[in-house]
Amino acid sequence: MQVAVVTFDGFNELDSFVASALINRCRGDGLEALLTTPTPVVTSMNGVEVRGQRPMEFVTEADVVLIGSGVRTREVVADDQLISKLRLDPSRQLIGAQCSGALVLARLGLLDGMPACTDRKTRPFVEACGIPVLDEPFHAEGNIATAGGCLASQYLATWVITAVLGEEAARGVLDYVAPVGENQETVERALRAVHSAEAALS
Repeated sequence: MQVAVVTFDGFNELDSFVASALINRCRGDGLEALLTTPTPVVTSMNGVEVRGQRPMEFVTEADVVLIGSGVRTREVVADDQLISKLRLDPSRQLIGAQCSGALVLARLGLLDGMPACTDRKTRPFVEACGIPVLDEPFHAEGNIATAGGCLASQYLATWVITAVLGEEAARGVLDYVAPVGENQETVERALRAVHSAEAALS
C-alpha cells in the first residue's frame, strides 16, 4: 500500500515529515509513504528544499493520499492546472488533509456535507467555502479525514495505519516515537482521537 503525501511549495515541515515518518515505520508491513510534489524540488515555509519522491500524477494510483499544508495553499487552490492533477477517488482511496490542506479538499468537492478540522488561520477560509469547522484536532467520515494543528499530523498517520494494518500496528509505531515516560498517554490520546471520530458516526 502506497501513501502519497502531497507537498507543495511553502509546505509546513511538521505536516509532511511527521506523517511520512510515522507511516514509513510500517514499510516492513507493506505500507510506504512517499513525498509527492508538483515540481522536482519544493521549498518549505522555512526555506528547506526537498526533492519529491513521486510526481503529482502519482496521486491517481496511490492507495492513500494525504494533502499537506503550507503558507501557499490558497495559491494552490486558485491554480486550476495544479488542482486538475489531483484526481482523487474516495471510493477506493483513503484521503486526508492537514490544516490548510482542507482547502484543497473543499476545492475538490470532497468535503460537501461534512465538517472539517483545520488550523486557526485557515478556519475562516474553509468556512467561506461553506464547510463547518470543528474545534477538534481530527475528524473522519468514511474514507475522508481532516486534522487541525501541526502536531495533529500524528492523528492522520494513526488513522492511516489503523485503517490499513490495524490498531496494534498503530500502537507499536506510536509507542516507539512517544516521549520517554509518556508512551501510554501518547498512544491512547492518538487512538482516542481516531476512535472518537468513528464513534461520532455510529
